[in-house]
Amino acid sequence: MDTQYEFKQEADRIVYVRAVEVADLPEDVRAQAEGLDRLYAVHDATGERLALVKDRHLAFVLARQNDLAPVTVH
Repeated sequence: MDTQYEFKQEADRIVYVRAVEVADLPEDVRAQAEGLDRLYAVHDATGERLALVKDRHLAFVLARQNDLAPVTVH
């Protein structure tokens, strides 16, 4: 129980996953969505979009493969 944690570093690793309606995206992105109605965006703590992927599971896998801690935003 003597383990010390660096909470600031952990907080810097959090990314947010949220559903995005394809209709709300720019035209060039909509063209690449190929018939999908919804995509999933991965954002950092400042709100910058880091990735846009086809499903929620892939968003979480992508984040974890990059040593990030994904959480869902409603």
